Amino acid sequence: MRLERGIKTQDLPGIPKVGQGKVRELFEVDGQLLMVATDRISAFDVILPNAIPHKGKVLTQLSAFWFERLEGVVAHHLVSVRVDEFPALLQPFREELAGRSMLVRKCTPLPIECVVRGYLAGSGWAEYRQSETVCGNRLPRGLVESAELPEPIFTPSTKATKGHDENISFDRAAQIIGPELAEQVRDLSLRIYNRAREYALEKGIIICDTKFEFGMEGSRLLLIDEVLTPDSSRFWPADEYEPGKSQSSFDKQFIRDFLETLDWDKAPPGPELPSAIVEATSQRYLEAFRRLTGKNLDEVL
Repeated sequence: MRLERGIKTQDLPGIPKVGQGKVRELFEVDGQLLMVATDRISAFDVILPNAIPHKGKVLTQLSAFWFERLEGVVAHHLVSVRVDEFPALLQPFREELAGRSMLVRKCTPLPIECVVRGYLAGSGWAEYRQSETVCGNRLPRGLVESAELPEPIFTPSTKATKGHDENISFDRAAQIIGPELAEQVRDLSLRIYNRAREYALEKGIIICDTKFEFGMEGSRLLLIDEVLTPDSSRFWPADEYEPGKSQSSFDKQFIRDFLETLDWDKAPPGPELPSAIVEATSQRYLEAFRRLTGKNLDEVL
């Protein structure tokens, strides 16, 4: 790895890098893609200078767990998370890639993000207080923060290359990707969320909301990227759930709450996190993995 403006980035000499996100590095290998999840963390769309130990491996291994669990529900892009099954030219990088990388099929990502909300939180709660709607979905009056919705709702958003994603209505999503495909990803997103929510609740976790991404491999629709992780979802401990206030969580809301106490304008560069906040965040990711999979992270690596 190397440092770029104080932030760790992943390089694999001789392997073309074709993309870099807030957390992941993307490489092209033998007609497939290699997704490498770093330990970077972002908040308010700013990459913070600290790395969160084990985070990249949790995101990768938890996504692999869900892809396997969703077999028969939706097709996906995952080929393998086992380095010994990767192409030969990646074997010199075994140590860097182990546990935190996925070999996936190439596809064309849809230009929307597919968000499903089962509870009223975040930007949905902010909108509801203004209009009693969330992304065009009219909700009952009198709901409180963190309330369970009468039924889960599909609330797509744009994918912003800069700045924040923008919540949009289903009709706007249909204009962007076409009505037939919009209906397909809406129905799939709700089906996946309901299946995952039922399972997670048995493990003591409420999935408040989550974000799915889909891509096209020719005419075939695939579930892609990460799935039902603490970075793409709000995970709440079920035994502490209490409507009417914000909830304790297994995701990076813990870091957002800390940052809100600082005199920071939410513009780069992000502030250094205290070691206690870094360690507590790491433990939250590990605990979410343990509860959902029934295993400690080192048992699957």
